[in-house]
Amino acid sequence: MAAQKDFEIQKTDAEWQAQLSPEAFKVLRKHGTERAGSSPLDKVYEPGSYFCSGCGTELFKSDTKFNSGTGWPSFYLPIEGAVETTVDRTLFMTRTEVHCAKCGGHLGHVFNDGPKPTGLRYCMNGVSLEFKANA
Repeated sequence: MAAQKDFEIQKTDAEWQAQLSPEAFKVLRKHGTERAGSSPLDKVYEPGSYFCSGCGTELFKSDTKFNSGTGWPSFYLPIEGAVETTVDRTLFMTRTEVHCAKCGGHLGHVFNDGPKPTGLRYCMNGVSLEFKANA
């Protein structure tokens, strides 16, 4: 998975496959990437929170979301302690992978071309997220 560490939530591939859609399994558990522009969450800007679709951990607040123009939901700041990062050297480049701190699910990557105040762009796969609007 994302790192050689034991996450709080541990499941076998068979257990994850039973719980997740095929696309979510490919992204969260096998480090896949959804097609740009394919997630309806890219265009959601109402108040609420974004949760890991694998384990339900709250990852991002809607007030940190912005339109990056990339075709993926983008945020400039995760909830403290909700995500972890590792070095991703696939595709002949070095990137910073972002994964859920609780289940280790692959969420996307973080780049240094985001808006103030952090200058970061957490470029997330929409299939890795679930949005819940504020009540």
